Order: sequence, then structure tokens, then C-alpha cells
Amino acid sequence: MGLTDKDRRLITAIGKGLPLVPEPYAEIGRQIGMTGDEVIRSLERMLDAGLIKRLGIVVRHHELGYRSNAMVVWNIPDNEVAEVGRRVSAFGFVTLCYQRPRRLPDWPYNLFCMVHGRERVRVLEQVEHLAEACGLEGVERDVLFSARRFKQRGATYCLKSTESAA
Repeated sequence: MGLTDKDRRLITAIGKGLPLVPEPYAEIGRQIGMTGDEVIRSLERMLDAGLIKRLGIVVRHHELGYRSNAMVVWNIPDNEVAEVGRRVSAFGFVTLCYQRPRRLPDWPYNLFCMVHGRERVRVLEQVEHLAEACGLEGVERDVLFSARRFKQRGATYCLKSTESAA
């Protein structure tokens, strides 16, 4: 399955981010000559076909008042990491949760989760709650608070034209 001209316009439009309006797909559609339903169907089709891998949002937490952000790293037994990851990611205050390889001997951690908060003390309380609720009180962990922000943006694509050179 190839990309149509509408697909290309849609990918370009969403690469700039979705507008913060009540009906973002309808607004994107208006910009590129599609209905909101057509936008949704096209995105679903491209996802199903593997032309795009995922569709997500980049939340700029700082602008929303979340200024105490911490990556919590855990040393979980490898045979338990998938189940523990499922339990940890079920908490609403956990925004990311994923497994990474250990880098022994200096870095024993293999499960990472991000907790965003307005106040540092609240984030630490949430980490303690998470540890208690998931039975991880005695598990080696570290709480790494962000010291600076990096630019957050979604993926951008360079699409080749379907027109052949004359």
C-alpha cells in the first residue's frame, strides 16, 4: 500500500502537532481538504498498514505547571520486569514505563518510569506509594529529578513526491 497525496498532506499536517481545539481531527481536515472522519480513517489505515508506527502526543508538562519531574529507575529481576512494568504503568501519575538493558557493573537498573509533579515532595510521595502498592519497598531504585528541559517535539518526515521528474 502506498501513500496517496491526501496521506502525504495529512502526515505533513500532523507533524506540526494537533491544534488545541475541541475537534482537532476536524480542524486538520479543514486545513487539508478532508473531513474529520476521513482524517481518522486515514490515520487508522496507515497505522494498520505499518506506514506509521504510532500516533501519540508530546505533553509539555512544564507549561502545565508540572515542574518536578523524575525518572524512577528500578533493579527488577529480569523474569519479573514485564509484570512489574504492567503494574507500575497502571498508575495515573506514571507517564512512561519501559524496560532498558542494564549497564553493569555501574548501572543495575532495568525498569524506568517517569513521574511528573508540581512539587518535589509530592513526586517522592507518589514514588513511595508506587513502591508500597507494587510490593517494591525493598527493591533497589533511584529517583532522578530533571535538572533541565530539552526540546520536546514529535516526529517529522521528509516525504518524497510521487511525481516523476520530467
